[in-house]
Amino acid sequence: MPGTGKIRFGAFELDTRAGEIRKGGRRVRLQDKPLRLLIALIEHRGDVVTREELRERLWPGNVVVEFDNGLNNAVNKLRAALGDSPEEPRYIETVGRRGYRFIGELGTDQAAGVAAPTPVRPSAPRARWLWASAALLPAVAAGVLLLSQRSGARPEVGSLAVLPLENLSSDRDQEYFSDGMTDTLISQLANIRSLRIISRQSVMRYKRSSASMPEIAYELGVDAVIEGTVQRTGDRVRVAVQLIHTPSDRHLWNAQYERPLGDVFAMQSEIARSVANEVEAVVTPQETARLAATPSVDPEAYDLFLRGRFF
Repeated sequence: MPGTGKIRFGAFELDTRAGEIRKGGRRVRLQDKPLRLLIALIEHRGDVVTREELRERLWPGNVVVEFDNGLNNAVNKLRAALGDSPEEPRYIETVGRRGYRFIGELGTDQAAGVAAPTPVRPSAPRARWLWASAALLPAVAAGVLLLSQRSGARPEVGSLAVLPLENLSSDRDQEYFSDGMTDTLISQLANIRSLRIISRQSVMRYKRSSASMPEIAYELGVDAVIEGTVQRTGDRVRVAVQLIHTPSDRHLWNAQYERPLGDVFAMQSEIARSVANEVEAVVTPQETARLAATPSVDPEAYDLFLRGRFF
């Protein structure tokens, strides 16, 4: 009789069919990449899964990512969700520079009418472990397939491109201002090391481009893009931005901000913090302090600065 696709370890229950993990019956928030990492490690429980094997599993084909940063980020998020520690691991063990190993004890919930699961212990005979592994593999494989197809899962975002913000001001000569706002937002997000942010030089060629979002993202090798508009009226600035996961063309977040020109840095910092929160980026205390350091700006001086850089 087929299993339910539920695997238990410690206080956690992994439902590979639903693509979610629970603790004490409550769902643990975990993004797609860390969840798939967990499934990959459980599939090979007790064995080292190399970094290259995980690269093929989590970033298949020719997808361009900053792999080391992306994998480390996924491992950190998984450990945080499980309350695990790299120094004294209960579930995820780092093996030198080779890869990772799942060391927790496993159990499975079988179909209705079958007794409660029997944990797989390290001391069990090898034949017993092989039998238990064979029983788990169909459920795990099915879970991986369904997980990759789930549209409701929060997609993993490790790289971003800020496309040139569109000038909506009535004065078309305000182009220098919208370009300057784009530069500032790129600089703010670049302070977060866990995110790979595409440079200004690379994104400005897509200004007024007719290419689709997936095409732009593919050419830049990013998981998501930020696009938006800038409208300046007198000394007031209004910015509307949206975050798009490009492989699925899915809108993850959007917001509007309006501030006096003198508070433009504070507004850009708020946008950067919101984006980091939405993609669940790892932000260090030092990076948080830099983002929070938003001095007031003399509006006339800032305007002259942007004009000078533009021309």
